[in-house]
Amino acid sequence: MSNFSLHNKTVIVTGGAGGLGRAMCANFGAAGANVIVASRSQDKIAAEAASLQRKGYSAAAIPVDVTDEQQVNSLIDETVATFGSVDVVINNAGRWGRSYAAEDTPLDEWRTIVDQNLTGVFLPCMAAGRQMIKQKGGKIINISSTAGSKGNPHQLHYSAAKAGVISLTNNLAYMWAQHNINVNCILPGLIATEELKGYGIIPANTDAEGNPVPRLELTPNPEDVADLALFLASPASDALTGELYPIRAWLKSERFWQ
Repeated sequence: MSNFSLHNKTVIVTGGAGGLGRAMCANFGAAGANVIVASRSQDKIAAEAASLQRKGYSAAAIPVDVTDEQQVNSLIDETVATFGSVDVVINNAGRWGRSYAAEDTPLDEWRTIVDQNLTGVFLPCMAAGRQMIKQKGGKIINISSTAGSKGNPHQLHYSAAKAGVISLTNNLAYMWAQHNINVNCILPGLIATEELKGYGIIPANTDAEGNPVPRLELTPNPEDVADLALFLASPASDALTGELYPIRAWLKSERFWQ
């Protein structure tokens, strides 16, 4: 289906060596894109880019700290120098903070988490946006969280930062529509990444009697996020901007605090 092809398009994935990032990079590579795997760890992104290349995909690794403006600008410049354009940017880099009672949230960790999860989206948006304005088009997909829409008690810093990503998305979608730049936002809930499986917080696939849990009550996989990202990156979504797309199972905890 040509509407889902990314042939000759260049896609940057920040946090590209993580659980969601790897799934998205694989999807984009299979769709024909030039994939830039971007993250702070040179070793991890080099390994991921090599893995994509072994599958016959076009890929390169560019290290970046998304909270450093100079490094982010260099990421865009190097991508353009290598492949000629920046057609899609997936702002996926970020991390959780430690949990606290609201009144005990430390200021230094607040600043760190907000910097990584909000400033680390703002800077790539600005650098990519300037390039896309020159190109007269492009797509930006910001990865927020259901914590940004419904909150996440004990994670004030993370929730506030992810809510900021939603607001940033809405504003940029309005201001850059005139430049043919689509800006959309994915809000993953609890996703069955290998990291979270290791923490033991992903519900089992069977109930107490050993019966299979219905699919829509199972935690989504990284591939589910990657499939939505591919749609939003592809020509199939050309008419969509400023939208929020949650990815979550039908679990009470995904929609309510208690």
